[in-house]
Amino acid sequence: MNRLKPMTAIQEGQTQEFINGLAEECLPYWDMVEVGDVLERELHLSPELVTLYADGVEDFNPWYEAWRMNSWRIPGESPFGGAIVPPLLVSHFVLSVQFDHTKPFAIGSIHTFHDSEIFAPIAVGATVRITTRATDKFEKRGRRYVRHNAEVVDVDNDTLYFSETRDILSL
Repeated sequence: MNRLKPMTAIQEGQTQEFINGLAEECLPYWDMVEVGDVLERELHLSPELVTLYADGVEDFNPWYEAWRMNSWRIPGESPFGGAIVPPLLVSHFVLSVQFDHTKPFAIGSIHTFHDSEIFAPIAVGATVRITTRATDKFEKRGRRYVRHNAEVVDVDNDTLYFSETRDILSL
């Protein structure tokens, strides 16, 4: 059997699980979330992840890890010592924690408000815990919103690196 994209058994299982999940009932985000719901996940901020993110957003800062043609990698250097993670990389991953990946993806969700606060640089190679809490549900001009607060802390020493408030409009 020829395949355009070779897949491992794990990838095939994950793909099939995703396809089967599409048949499940999808609810508006408002109905999926209760105030007080907490979700969390750990994320290892590897040099490869940092490089993929920095390349994707075209942020070629020498403070981050880097790649060079015919070289494996160039370690970044920053005023904080070694390489650091681009400050908003973790904000990108808040969304992957905010939505419960065990449920069908919510229909009609729009990210409408975003307020981030950076407390300290994150060293490349750190593992962080991203925690999101649903803190409010409210209506404005006949539209329904869910507010989340997120925190990013170091798994090893509990350093608070980043916090964020997000509003999601639910259709």
